[in-house]
Amino acid sequence: MINLTSSWQFWALLAAVFAALTAIFVKAGVQNINSDLATLLRTAVVLVALGLLVWATGKGESLSGVSPRTWFFLVMSGLATGASWLCYFRAMQLGDASRVAPVDKLSVVFVAIIAAVFLGEKLSALGWTGVGLIASGAIILAVAP
Repeated sequence: MINLTSSWQFWALLAAVFAALTAIFVKAGVQNINSDLATLLRTAVVLVALGLLVWATGKGESLSGVSPRTWFFLVMSGLATGASWLCYFRAMQLGDASRVAPVDKLSVVFVAIIAAVFLGEKLSALGWTGVGLIASGAIILAVAP
């Protein structure tokens, strides 16, 4: 029997489902509010929810045990996340969710390229074909009437 909770595919699929729900909820929620304020409110909810989760599961570690390198990359990731969310909320306010979300998923293409260049990760020809199809689909959705 396969243990799904130890499978990266299981967690990636759940992430995709929640990302889809996020797009729908964001689109419904940014109709009558400044997109930056909406991003702040969502971020506060994420912060509280994750704080409660870490506390409830006893997974909090001493902050002094976190290396400077880890701090640096987590801070950079947080800044990139914040910038992404600000742009995403604004795009959702201005565009259709069914077109904004696929363009946002061009991040998959950018991750593949950046991971290959800077992290030395390798994709097969079939993998690069998939990346190309994702790019093509996002572009078609973005420019289609």
